[in-house]
Amino acid sequence: MNASFHLFPHSATTASGRYDALFITQTVVLAAVAFAVALLIVVFSIRYRAGSAADRSNAPTTARGVEIAWTVIPLLLFIGTFAWAAYDFTQLYRAPSDSMPVFVVAKQWMWKLEHTNGKREIDELHVPVNQPVRLVMTSQDVIHSFYVPAFRIKQDVVPGRYTTIWFTATETGEFHLHCAEYCGTDHAAMGGRIIVMQPGDFAAWLASGNTRPGIAAHGFELYRRYGCSGCHEAQSSVHAPDLHGLLGREVHLSDGRALIADEAYIRDSILLPRKDIVAGYEPIMPSFAGQISEDDILAIIEYIRSTGGNYARAGQ
Repeated sequence: MNASFHLFPHSATTASGRYDALFITQTVVLAAVAFAVALLIVVFSIRYRAGSAADRSNAPTTARGVEIAWTVIPLLLFIGTFAWAAYDFTQLYRAPSDSMPVFVVAKQWMWKLEHTNGKREIDELHVPVNQPVRLVMTSQDVIHSFYVPAFRIKQDVVPGRYTTIWFTATETGEFHLHCAEYCGTDHAAMGGRIIVMQPGDFAAWLASGNTRPGIAAHGFELYRRYGCSGCHEAQSSVHAPDLHGLLGREVHLSDGRALIADEAYIRDSILLPRKDIVAGYEPIMPSFAGQISEDDILAIIEYIRSTGGNYARAGQ
């Protein structure tokens, strides 16, 4: 069997080439600076060693040009790579408006994933090729980390909050999924795979064998079951904020702050309703902490997304 050496894992997303180029550039810059310093140390140690014939008369007391060069050039190189890395990092959390949302709940020791039509997966994620996919993730117990080497994505999944990341797969096939954060006894066994399919094959797979309602429809059912509709609808007798088109909307708070409503804001409003009180409203909403699961919260969020707004498709 022929063995081949690869400097990097297989690259299978639109952004992975940029990350590899950044890594190579940083490595080359650091190696070049380290080599130059080491070389000068060796040369000077030999040339000016005790007892050498080196001319030590009229030794310069200043070398301002050299001092400026060895300070400014590495500084500019490091600032350049930092700016490059900072730009790519921000792009990880700016998903395209046509991204396909997938909801992920991590628990010891599995990945639970759900598509917008209600189809669920365990330790597998099917996605279409050349389609941006945005993951909205939370943990049911401890910190996990969603890591796909071929996609060059790694995002901590934290209990009590939502984290997001997105990718666009560029080729079909199966790619390894790992948990990259030690999460307990069976951490090493917590893995899975990403299955990238042609759009037609993915559409057929998504529609097959699914008897569950769409996640937005399920969210609307939960919205009524938990009594949200009794306060947040226009015809309700209780004075509460309108949730239609909420995602992506600017919300002004009673303490003078303003924020953009995202998934984390809705989750906090359900579990910690006194954290961010909307201006003009009384803090009368009860907390649902301990009464509602993460899966149900995600479904309610998807229902609210379906009502429209700036983030009606995927959020950013």
